[in-house]
Amino acid sequence: MHNWKKLGLLYDPNDSCRKNQSFSHAANPLPVLLDGDIYRVFFSGRDDNNRSSVLAVDIDIIKRKPLDTHSSPFITHGSKGSFYSDGISIGNCYKVGSTQYMLFMGWHILSDGHWRGEIGRLTVNSDLTLELANNTPFLGLDDTDPISLSYPWVMPNSCGGYHMWYGSTRTWDAGNEEMLHVINYASSSDGHSWKRDGLAIPFEIGKAQAFSRPTVIKNQGTDYLMWFSYRSGNGKKYRIGFATSHDGSNWELSLDKAGINVSPAGWDNEMIEYPFVFNHKGQQYMLYNGNGYGKTGFGLAILEHD
Repeated sequence: MHNWKKLGLLYDPNDSCRKNQSFSHAANPLPVLLDGDIYRVFFSGRDDNNRSSVLAVDIDIIKRKPLDTHSSPFITHGSKGSFYSDGISIGNCYKVGSTQYMLFMGWHILSDGHWRGEIGRLTVNSDLTLELANNTPFLGLDDTDPISLSYPWVMPNSCGGYHMWYGSTRTWDAGNEEMLHVINYASSSDGHSWKRDGLAIPFEIGKAQAFSRPTVIKNQGTDYLMWFSYRSGNGKKYRIGFATSHDGSNWELSLDKAGINVSPAGWDNEMIEYPFVFNHKGQQYMLYNGNGYGKTGFGLAILEHD
């Protein structure tokens, strides 16, 4: 059983002092270390038409203090007809050689009210500016993933290749007014071309069936640890769940061991979602969103050890 101690709201996009006043939300926080205890936390902010672009704020993670909110997006949603025309929701960063990439879910809203999500890739330059690596999806729809993809997470494996976990829609309604959106697995020898292997995380209709935004670390032994968002249907809101694996492809679901839940009151009392777990100076931290899919900002938690 893990126990995450909440350290409070770290960044509030509704703060009147912030520079990027034309955007709401601060979803899918993604930290990149700048120096010492200071991180640039990228996130997805929405415009008046609900289209998300990538913004950032520099934060001292120890003092838990925002230092600089960047006024302009680092990259915006795409033009009409592109695979990311209605938004960018970021996953994580990984390196191939000396090049760092940031993966994202590109949103394209369909005429029936649903959406088509496909995975894109940004190049992270040395000055932390972002460029679209390709105008076409990095990982698109196919026979394995025919409906919609979401929030990828990539990390190196022990053989010089890479693991990827990502969301994939199987149906928009599993019979309880909730989609079935699972976490699938893919592997790569070079970080560019991927072999899809299908379902990674077990699901259960009515208990855990709408997954999103996996975040994965390896513990001091050999196990992989994953936290993720999930919903259980019938109008229930997001919670953060947990799973473990010995090899990264076969997982055991342990929802009761996530170690974090909604608060009794405040900015995260209705829902918690979109976790990002990372190590800093021997401690494990989690950035996460609360009410409104990032509308109330993102907070920080630290893993307490027995």
